[in-house]
Amino acid sequence: MIAAWYDSQGEAQDVLRVGEIPAPDPGPGEVRVRLLLSSVNPGDTKKRRGWLGSTMPYPRVVPHSDGAGYLDAVGEGVERRRVGERVWVFGAQSYRASGTAAQCTVVPGWQAVALPDSVDPNLAACLGIPGITAHRAVFGDGAVVGQTVLVHGVLGGVGSLAAQLARWNGATVIGTVRTEGDADLARAHGTDHVVVLSDDEAVTQARDLAVGGVDRIIEVSFSDNVEFDAAIGKNNTVIAAYGTREDRPSLPFWPMLFDNITIRLLGSDDFSREAKLAAAADLTAAASTGALSIAVSDPLPLDRITDAHDRVDAGTRTRVLLQIPE
Repeated sequence: MIAAWYDSQGEAQDVLRVGEIPAPDPGPGEVRVRLLLSSVNPGDTKKRRGWLGSTMPYPRVVPHSDGAGYLDAVGEGVERRRVGERVWVFGAQSYRASGTAAQCTVVPGWQAVALPDSVDPNLAACLGIPGITAHRAVFGDGAVVGQTVLVHGVLGGVGSLAAQLARWNGATVIGTVRTEGDADLARAHGTDHVVVLSDDEAVTQARDLAVGGVDRIIEVSFSDNVEFDAAIGKNNTVIAAYGTREDRPSLPFWPMLFDNITIRLLGSDDFSREAKLAAAADLTAAASTGALSIAVSDPLPLDRITDAHDRVDAGTRTRVLLQIPE
């Protein structure tokens, strides 16, 4: 099969290669996905760079965890009627060597999710890491119908999906951005209430918008925002954090203690199987009704994977996809 891979960590142009390698066969309980699209996440490029001192987990890595395609083979214990099924796939390169930057990948059967005909495969290919993280951030402590959810970084990959999932479940959503220009963009993308964090009155604005207080805060940068979060929290507010700029953040302990605030930390690779299955079901259901949208750039061909990684490393507000050759 045609695939992209790296045998050592480093800059994209130095380590990424494209060529032919043997196609994998599914084992018991596994399926093989014939991929049409592969999504590039920041976590994929961090693994390639050796972020936070990470090392090569396998001698060769075919990168990327997310994608979309169809099943062309199944292993023992998987119903053969699934062959030919349209799917989106997540976690392909989570604790596994071979991800979605290839014509085929093999995953446990439950990680290849049936894709309704109504869902655009470009959207489906982007649901994995950001969608499952967003789902856990929103629903990790139950439904949010009737609650107020504040989503930091509402224009980001996880933040945007978190806001959409919370609205889909009946929550009032407040999104935050860093600049007034971003606020206009967030409103244009359908965010009902927007707070600009650089505004001196940001805390007051958030409190005024959150009638009865904020129930849940979806946090993209805990170290930067924890003082703000503590100021707008109420008794039993949950802060669900999936990112931080400083790896040892300080926090206002006593005010947060007296508000009985819960801090939920989210590492998506190690969510339970049950949590991932619940997320996959809800993401598929929401997407099939048109409740989810993702800004996606035109897919690049697989042989431009270096450009794709460079775009993600440079920062982009549109998702980067690779078109897998037939």
